[in-house]
Amino acid sequence: MTAQSLHSRIRIVWILRAALLAVLLSLPFAAAAYLGYLPRWSPVAAGGVALVVGVAHAVLKYRRWSYEIREDALYLDRGVITQVRTTVPLVRIQHVDSRRGPVERGVGLASCVVYTAGSRGADVRIPGLTPDGASDLREELKRLAIRADGEDAV
Repeated sequence: MTAQSLHSRIRIVWILRAALLAVLLSLPFAAAAYLGYLPRWSPVAAGGVALVVGVAHAVLKYRRWSYEIREDALYLDRGVITQVRTTVPLVRIQHVDSRRGPVERGVGLASCVVYTAGSRGADVRIPGLTPDGASDLREELKRLAIRADGEDAV
């Protein structure tokens, strides 16, 4: 299987998060400007800079995110500043969920969460899938994990 990219609508989710963060970041600047410690334009400038950086990060994150299923493992490649390559051996997969939060539902997307054997929090999430794509990926990983577990048994 070749590397798969995420659905382009995931950028909408990430840009909405960046916009919310920009608004939250500008609130302390607004309070300081109201009290006269900063110029009145400072909240707009801070929010604008945060929004530009957040949107740029969302676009670069989308370009960098990919996953691939091979015969032995699930491979994830992601990250903007720090590039992260994750390998999840199929024999380590415990269970797989498909998930749709309210924002994802709003843009018609879903995520696939792969839980692995190991320490607490040993799971990976593949965002930006169509609901059918998330279900198909869940079923494929489940099938491959069962097959790999049978081959690995003693």
